[in-house]
Amino acid sequence: MSVTQTPSPLLIGKGQSEVVLYPKLANRHGLISGATGTGKTISLQVLAEGFSAMGVPVFLADVKGDLSGISQPGAPNPKILQRIEQLGISEHRYSGFPVAFWDVFGEQGMPLRTTISDMGPLLLSRLLDLNDVQSGLLSLVFKVADEQGLLLLDLKDLRAMLRHVADNAKTISAEYGNVSTTSVAAIQRQLLTLEEQGGEHFFGEPALRITDLLRQDSQGRGMINLLMADKLIGSPMVYSTLLLWLLAELFEQLPEVGDPERPKLVFFFDEAHLLFNDTPKALQDKIEQVVRLIRSKGVGVYFVTQTPMDIPDSVLGQLGNRVQHALRAFTPRDQKAVRAAAETFRSDGQLDVAAVITELGVGEALVSCLDPKGSPQVVQRALIYPPQSQIGPIPLMSRDRLISADPLYTQYKTEIDRESAYELLKAKTAAMTEAATTPEPAVSNPRSTPQPARGREGVVEAMTKSAMRSIGSQLGRQIMRGILGAITGGRGR
Repeated sequence: MSVTQTPSPLLIGKGQSEVVLYPKLANRHGLISGATGTGKTISLQVLAEGFSAMGVPVFLADVKGDLSGISQPGAPNPKILQRIEQLGISEHRYSGFPVAFWDVFGEQGMPLRTTISDMGPLLLSRLLDLNDVQSGLLSLVFKVADEQGLLLLDLKDLRAMLRHVADNAKTISAEYGNVSTTSVAAIQRQLLTLEEQGGEHFFGEPALRITDLLRQDSQGRGMINLLMADKLIGSPMVYSTLLLWLLAELFEQLPEVGDPERPKLVFFFDEAHLLFNDTPKALQDKIEQVVRLIRSKGVGVYFVTQTPMDIPDSVLGQLGNRVQHALRAFTPRDQKAVRAAAETFRSDGQLDVAAVITELGVGEALVSCLDPKGSPQVVQRALIYPPQSQIGPIPLMSRDRLISADPLYTQYKTEIDRESAYELLKAKTAAMTEAATTPEPAVSNPRSTPQPARGREGVVEAMTKSAMRSIGSQLGRQIMRGILGAITGGRGR
């Protein structure tokens, strides 16, 4: 299929009639929910395949480690054959899809990195679980780094910058207000915790270029970007903040396109409840804004979680395409979740939605997508179509071959540690120490021009070069650098 043509609707399942998702409305976001073991992963796989087939790149996190099979053609098995027969499919095609593997730890995919500067103080404060006073100090640290032309690329840069601010607390306090050394120490301790959770792998260069998530293969199929997150999910705050950062970067960097014939990218956010757990109201409001506004960039966001109650109402109301698998109703809270889920669907009165939610079998779901005019369709009880690709993971050797064959592999595999805040501040300290311990030379001619202290010129020159790189590569990033700040005034790149 040529991706220049108007794409056909994406077939999800079949109830009284076929249930389809219209590509032009796929950027109106969606929700896949249901209890563990009810078929959410298969629904996600079917949707990812459909988007890829129409030329739309996909980003999804594999939190269970069982989605790598999407890269290989499926094969007949009794359950697949039974579902094909139930749906009356005359011919089922088995096909693999183009997959790029990413991994924060660089073990199961290409390393996915960003810089401290790109992450910014707002999301970094969330990542470190800082209080308001500590968050304010971190913002001050970023501001000082900006003004002094010091690049913050990795954790050692941030540590060095924190020490620099603490060592010069008196001078900095005079200009910006009190610098609490207690707060500096608290942030440093949180950085150690973050490092233990894998933060030293996540921050550094080469940083991910968002455009590298928007590739197609030679057949015009969208690349399915798999974030191998089975290890990362062990650090829920790192996982959710990483995905929120990706959303913010997509929002900031992609141009406005309105409602295109097909999305530019579809983003699946698995274990979505982690995004909203213990999230301050101010940040949650900004998340809501990103979800609402990112559709104009042609990005569809699909949350995957156990119950719709995991998603705040302000966000849930923006999710127009829904696949609801079975929920259990053993406790009063479960029963409340069932009622809440039932109320989100448009019913024709023929279907007792609340009752059906508890009766659904594995691979069966209540599905409602937007119609061509953008209104919710009447919900249908549907059997989900079987995926074309392999269900379950592929062997590690097969995955490693795919990773090394990726054209981007050589670009991202080796970490780069260029001159940044840590190196410049270290050089400055060494130069000052040397200048302080070097005796003043005898002055033979009082009128002769004083010579600069040895080492100072090299440090100044290095800092000047770093500042120029900062301006050239970041266009003078300011304190609210990109991280959701774009929706409240933003920044240039």
